Amino acid sequence: MQRRSLLQAAAGTVASLGTPRLFAQGLPSGPIRIIVGFPPGGGTDALARVLGQKLGVMWGQQVIIENKAGVAGVLAADYVAQQPSDGSTLLMAHINSHALAPSLQPKLNYNVERDFVPIMLVGVTPNLLIAGTMQPAVTVKDIVALCKAKPGEISFGSAGSGSAQHLALEMFKLSAKVNALHIPYKGSAPAITDLIGGQINYCFETMTAATPHVKGGKVIAIAQTRIKRAKGHPTVPTMAEQGFPDFEATTWYGLVGPGKLPKGLAQKINEDANKVMAMPDVQERLDSYGAEDGGGSSEKFTAFIHTEIAKWAKVVKEGNVKSDT
Repeated sequence: MQRRSLLQAAAGTVASLGTPRLFAQGLPSGPIRIIVGFPPGGGTDALARVLGQKLGVMWGQQVIIENKAGVAGVLAADYVAQQPSDGSTLLMAHINSHALAPSLQPKLNYNVERDFVPIMLVGVTPNLLIAGTMQPAVTVKDIVALCKAKPGEISFGSAGSGSAQHLALEMFKLSAKVNALHIPYKGSAPAITDLIGGQINYCFETMTAATPHVKGGKVIAIAQTRIKRAKGHPTVPTMAEQGFPDFEATTWYGLVGPGKLPKGLAQKINEDANKVMAMPDVQERLDSYGAEDGGGSSEKFTAFIHTEIAKWAKVVKEGNVKSDT
C-alpha cells in the first residue's frame, strides 16, 4: 500500500512537471503590481492597464496598476529598483526614466542597465511636430528657414525641461543647425493650449496628446518623428521624408523588473506578455494609442534601451541640455 502511494505521488509529480502551472513557473502567489510613473489617464498608464488586465486573466490572479507620479517617471523607477526581485513588482518603464534620465540627472539613484531586467518592449510612438492654425510656416523646410531668419525668436513649447518632447526639439536644433526658443510647461496640456492660442509657435508633442487636437482641426500636424509613418497618421510625412533622414525621436514604453529578477521568471513573463500583445483587441488598443512595434524578446528590449541611452546622451551633451527635475 505504501509502495502504491509512493508511485501515485511520483506520477502526480511528473504530470505537474509536464503541465506548466502558475506557481511552478515562479510567479508570486499574491497580487502583482505594475508601477506607472505618471498620473492615471496618460499613455503610460493606459498601456499598463491594457497589459495588466489581460495578464491578470491569464495568470488567474490580481494584477494591480499603481501610479507613483513624479520627476518624469524617475520616482517610480527608483522605487521599483529597490523592490524584491520575485516578480511581485514590475515597472512600465518610459523613455524618460530609462533613456533620458541617465544623462540628464547625474545624481540618479539607479543604474538602468544594472538595476533593472528588461522584459518586453510594449510600444514605440512618434512625436508630432505641430503648429497652431495661424502659423504661416507649416512645412519643416519653411520652419528651418524661419528659425534661421529669426534666430532665438521662434518658440517651441514642451511638456517640461528634459522631457522627451524637449529632447526632440534639441535633436531638431542640432540636425537643422538652428537656434530656437524653448518654452517648458508643466505637462502637455498647457503647452498645447498656448499653441492653439498663438502664445507659442510650435511643439514637438506626443502622438497621444496631439492627435485629438489634430483631428479636431485646432492644430496642424507638420511631421512625425519616426523613420516610418505611424498607422494613426498615414498622411503626415516623417522628418526623414522632409530632409532629415536619420531623425528619430520617439516616446516608448516597456515592461521591466528589478535588477535581480531571475532569468527564468523574466522569460515566463515575456512569453505571456507576448501572447497578450498578439490578441486582436489588444493590437487594436495599441494602434489607437499609436504604440507600434512592441513585443519580442527580452534581449531585443535590452539592446534597444542600450542604443537609446547612447543616442540621447549624445544629444544632451552636444545640445548642452539641462533638466529642471
